[in-house]
Order: sequence, then structure tokens, then C-alpha cells
Amino acid sequence: MRALTWQGREDVSVETVPDPTIQEPTDAVVRITSTAICGSDLHLYGVLGMFLDAGDILGHEAMGVVEAVGERAGERLRVGDRVVVPFGIACGTCLMCRRGLQSQCETTQVREQGKGAALFGYTRLYGSVPGGQAQYLRVPQAHYGPVVVPDDGAPDERYLYLSDVLPTAWQAVQYADVPPGGTVAVLGLGPIGQMAARIARHRGAARVIGVDSVPERRAMAQRHGIDVVDAGSEDVAGALRDLTDGRGPDSVIDAVGMEAHGSPFAETTQRVVGMLPDALAAPMTEKAGADRLAALLTAIDAVRRGGTLSISGVYGGAKDPLPLMQMFDKQVTLRMGQANVRRWIDDLLPLVQDDADPLGVLDLRTHRVALEDAPAAYRTFQRKEDGCIKVVLDPAAPRAAAEVPA
Repeated sequence: MRALTWQGREDVSVETVPDPTIQEPTDAVVRITSTAICGSDLHLYGVLGMFLDAGDILGHEAMGVVEAVGERAGERLRVGDRVVVPFGIACGTCLMCRRGLQSQCETTQVREQGKGAALFGYTRLYGSVPGGQAQYLRVPQAHYGPVVVPDDGAPDERYLYLSDVLPTAWQAVQYADVPPGGTVAVLGLGPIGQMAARIARHRGAARVIGVDSVPERRAMAQRHGIDVVDAGSEDVAGALRDLTDGRGPDSVIDAVGMEAHGSPFAETTQRVVGMLPDALAAPMTEKAGADRLAALLTAIDAVRRGGTLSISGVYGGAKDPLPLMQMFDKQVTLRMGQANVRRWIDDLLPLVQDDADPLGVLDLRTHRVALEDAPAAYRTFQRKEDGCIKVVLDPAAPRAAAEVPA
């Protein structure tokens, strides 16, 4: 089969690799019909290469059609089912899964790395499980994980984002604990930020303010009734206070993560460490790594006293300095973590099935291109060029068969 593989820093290529097969009774093999590039994939593309090996298959947002099932997986899946594959791999029966913490699944925890549940396409830290930016995907724990969706002729993008974007955004809003009639600010209007803003409105926030420096991202948010602040030309924390009677928002969602703009020293450090041999770079990152904290520090500064900060952007630093005096003095509540995808599916599936499209899932993807064109799409997405907000890859499309809406 063909698959998008990591080859080095900012170097990915589509290669021919062995087809996946059933290895365990709980496995399934899915023929991928759509798979997306996530902002978290850009962390692998540019920063976290010391935890990858040349040839690793990337991607953790995928859906398709079941081609084969193991004996136990066959108790709930059938060949021909249309499924979305959650990005985290969970068993559904351990203590953590029963408590709705599938991202901490005790069956798939990567204990040798001291990490939570295994993830598709996401480094040795999370199990080196081959990812979904490919023609086929082996799905472990398929007796629980895959979400069967209607084969109703709707475009894949109606359901694809159940793999990551929607559950991550839903959890971000849940953790933000916006009070009735309250205001929430969303820092970063990439795919997660876009959906977090829309979900916050859907769930009753009186005012949602999106913050980003990219005009196309702000324009997309405004189409969905979101107020916007230009992060590139304004004092963001000051602007948010000005919009909220001087107090700051009740809740702030950080949907940016480790590669925030405005942290030049940390950015330089990340680049230097990324150029070192893996044997040196990996322990440095694990034990002394620092993130670009501009967005997180802005969130701490902006949130009102007694407010809540929800972090959905991925951070990977081991020695990040935080202004604990300020956080303590302001009495800030902080929640974060990988999304527990299956926990939120029952809330989300009726919304994406609704023909009225209340979350606007059909207005997120800006680029749909062939899997063979994925390397160029990674570059475009990383550079925020061509109005790129969300890229979906089509494994069945011929090379250079791009569909880019006006």
C-alpha cells in the first residue's frame, strides 16, 4: 500500500509499504477513504523528530470501510461497515476507560515511556503505532474503538472529525466550565480552535472571542458568529479585558500548544535541539525540554480572577516555567489532557448527523488533496499559506487531483 512516512525534520514522503494484517483477535483492518493532517502532526514534522524513525507512518485522523476483522472485533464490526477511528487506542474495559478516561487506558498505556494510552502515528513515546495517512490501517482494540457511522452518502467530512477535532474541542469546552451567560476566549483558530469556538456557542456561552493572527482563520470564525481579536496587531490580554468590562473572560481555551508564535528563545532552542542526533536530542527533550509558551502565558494573564483555563493544545516540555504566583493569586482553575474520544461520541454523533449541521462541520476543510500530494500539503499547512486551515487527504485520488474551494 501507499503511506505517508516521516523521513527527517520537515521531510515526509509517500512510500510503498507492506499492507497491514490482522495480528490479534481484537484487530480490524480499515480501508481509508479520508484522513486529515492535524496541527499535532506539524509538531512531528518540525519539532519531535527525535522520537520518530525513518519510515514511520504518520496520521491519527482517519475513517474508512472495514476490510477485515479479528474474531473478537467481529462481535461488533462487520466487513463493509463505515467507521471513524478515534486517535487514541483504548480497550473500553479497564478502570480508566470505565471512568471515561480512555486517553489513560491501562491496557494500552505505553509504560516503558511513562505515557498514557497508545496513539496512532505518534512517535515512540506513544507506542510507534502505524498511522492513518495511508491506504489501509490496522486498528488495535477494534472491539471497542471504531465508531460505526451511517453509510448515507454524506461526505466523509461530516463524520471524519469525530476521530479527533470534535472530541478534542468538546472536551476543551467541557473543561473550560463556562458559567451560564459567561464569556470564553479561544486562543488559536486552527481546526481545534474553530470547533471549540462553535461548540462553546452551541452549548450556551453568551460570548465567544477567537484570537488568531491569520486573517482567513478569523474570517472563518466570524462566519459562525464568533467575535475575533487579531493576535498579530493587538495586546491580546488587554484587548480581552477591554471586551469583558476589564475583568477578562470567565474561561480561556488554549488551542495553540507548544509552537506558539512570540517565544523566540524557546523557538531557537527547539530548532537547535531538533538538529542534534536523536541519542542526544531525545533525553534533552524528555528531561529539560521547553515549550513556546506565549499563548499559555497570555491565557493566564487574560483569564479573569477565579476563572478557568482549559488547555487542548499539545505541550511537550519537561521544564516549562509557569507564573505560579500569578496563577495562585488569581485563583485560576487549570484543566488539560488528551481527548477521551469515546467519552464524548454520544454527545457529538447526533450533532454531526443533523442535516442542519449545527457545528458547521462542512465548513472546516479548506483543502482536499490526494494522499500522494501530502508532502506539499504539509508544507502549505505549516506555513499557513493559500488560506489553509484544514487539509483532508484522499488515498483514492490520483496525484495532483486537488480540490480547493474558492
